[in-house]
Amino acid sequence: MKPESRLYLLIFLSVLGIILGGCARPRDLSIPSPKPPPGYAASRPCALDVELRAAARRELAAALDSSDPAQRGPAIETLQDVDGVAAGDRIVAALNDSDAAVRFAALMASGRLRLQAARARAEVLLEDASPSVHVAALFALHRLGEVGNSRQFETLAFDPLWQVRANVAMALGMLDEPTALRVLKPLAKDKEPQVRLQALEAMWRLGDSDALAPLVMATISGHPDDRMIALLALAARRDRRVIQHLRGALTDDYAEVALVAARACGMLGADDGYGVAQTGTASKDPRQRALAAWAFGAIGRRDAQPILADLLRDEDSAVRLAAARAILRLE
Repeated sequence: MKPESRLYLLIFLSVLGIILGGCARPRDLSIPSPKPPPGYAASRPCALDVELRAAARRELAAALDSSDPAQRGPAIETLQDVDGVAAGDRIVAALNDSDAAVRFAALMASGRLRLQAARARAEVLLEDASPSVHVAALFALHRLGEVGNSRQFETLAFDPLWQVRANVAMALGMLDEPTALRVLKPLAKDKEPQVRLQALEAMWRLGDSDALAPLVMATISGHPDDRMIALLALAARRDRRVIQHLRGALTDDYAEVALVAARACGMLGADDGYGVAQTGTASKDPRQRALAAWAFGAIGRRDAQPILADLLRDEDSAVRLAAARAILRLE
């Protein structure tokens, strides 16, 4: 039987069941209730642990001074989040880093914080060999009031490297300027899913509701990476109307998706994923333990400090840095 014939048969049988009515018992048509996420205790008042915060500071300092750029880049992002403009000198210094990914992170942080001290170096980095660094330099300068080169975003949106196009979409979403939508809308139709999702997130950030439906659809994609990107993208606007879509992913069969959903819920001020994060800390996979730390950081419950203290002693550096970030964000 051809596929379309099977489809017509299913439709016919469904309609026939409605017409005959009562031939099928109610329990035959019932839909199983979705499984609940792991339970967790209610939040309880808890003072900040001064010694734990000092240990987190030491871990962050070690990451900033690491010989591994895979630690230095995320450390710059963490510094931006926990210290803001007070960390300006260290962020500006990272603009001279030997690694392109670290320079990229420092430029994005400089732009987001509007660090005027970064202006001169950002102008030099417009000529950087890395096109992604070029994108970040354009972003930083635009945020600092120098918009003369910003039309280059349109050219870079057609770069042959999908990573560059994705970075263009991310940067435009953080400019807080609706005029960027004319560049983002074509990127939302890019051949690469990562670019499309990044463009949709940027559009959603900028208030374009047309991005909502495709982002929601991506949360049920057959690809776990797409689901994770979409969940964080939905949470990026801090719009609680999407909270149910995030909660629905807390029981995803893929542990990393559930952990990202826990973080996304935390970004919207909900601790529904607290039990998911607790479960993630026991994983043998360091990536899952790091995602659990990120989730705790987004949820922001002070009574998670004993759990984060254990993660701060983890054997994996990425887990330790994620735990340090979470601890230092507990204000």
